[in-house]
Amino acid sequence: MSVVGAWPRVPEGLHARVPAEQRGPGLGRDSVRLLLSRGTEVSHHAFRELPVLLRAGDLLVVNTSRTLPAAVDGRLGHARVVVHFSTRGADGRWAVELRDPDGRGTTRARAGGPAGATVRFPGGVSLVWEEPLAAESRRLWWVRVAGDVPALLRRHGRPIRYRYTDRDQPLAAHQTVFALPSADGAGSAEMPSAGRPFTAAMVAELVTRGVQFAPVTLHTGVASQEAHEPPYPEPFEVPGASAALINAARAGGGRVIAVGTTAVRAVESAAGADGVVRAASGRTELVMTPERGVRVVDGLLTGLHEPEASHLLMLEAVAGRAAIERGYAEAVRRLYLWHEFGDVHLILRSENNDREHCKGNAQ
Repeated sequence: MSVVGAWPRVPEGLHARVPAEQRGPGLGRDSVRLLLSRGTEVSHHAFRELPVLLRAGDLLVVNTSRTLPAAVDGRLGHARVVVHFSTRGADGRWAVELRDPDGRGTTRARAGGPAGATVRFPGGVSLVWEEPLAAESRRLWWVRVAGDVPALLRRHGRPIRYRYTDRDQPLAAHQTVFALPSADGAGSAEMPSAGRPFTAAMVAELVTRGVQFAPVTLHTGVASQEAHEPPYPEPFEVPGASAALINAARAGGGRVIAVGTTAVRAVESAAGADGVVRAASGRTELVMTPERGVRVVDGLLTGLHEPEASHLLMLEAVAGRAAIERGYAEAVRRLYLWHEFGDVHLILRSENNDREHCKGNAQ
């Protein structure tokens, strides 16, 4: 195990290369492992044990964003390129990432631009590069698109695929059981992957045990492979009914557990300084840090991902650095699988912190 700072680098053999249901006969989406961190105490479980790890009155906040077939082949001059459509801006422009095909079915990084350059797609759709999203990075650019992007993605797009996977997967493999279609075709460039292991049967069992669900939406863009790249606004919505469910769970002493970092960002973006969640929608660029802390969530179910600054800061904000360091070290030691098709990590406050949190809610 190599270490960057205090964080382990993921050994090559621990990348989840195919979805769980493709690893052997009789396996399903829920055939993954679950690492439970409660404070600095760690235990190991099958994901199918989740209903007995939660309790009546707990509430899971889930992201209903649908994964888009966001990767499309195009031409930049005479060169073949791949464009990852990341996020539609409020002004109608798109944030996109430009990639080069690597000859093995995946892609490698390529700087976007220059301004004024044109990428052409099938069906007469084209985009023109305008400006980078951030002066310090040329990975993501704002572009103007001539044509219907949702139709282009439906007809010619495919899910974004990364180098550690064995092969392309159908779009259905990148959808969670919580995904809902959007009237305007909006969605996420990458799957809200913490929700992937859930099945309809698992949801039904949780409900029968008294665990509730609060749907929210955050359409996430293409994840940064570069630490410290600044965030940009992403569309989110917390409906009034979900806000009421969250507030009621907290008032009743239940734990609010976000399924995925996107769910954390959505619900925390809708929370006031008093910790009350209100209906909200718009765009958020909230970055969760230990200094800011979390106002609403008591826990987080998340995948295991490469160490990256903003992601790990959010985990620390929920549980503290010592808990996350211990959990990641255990995940490497016990050979958990990483990334969107991999195992999951349930991070809860310690029982003492839980009681203090509940006391604070009641005051």
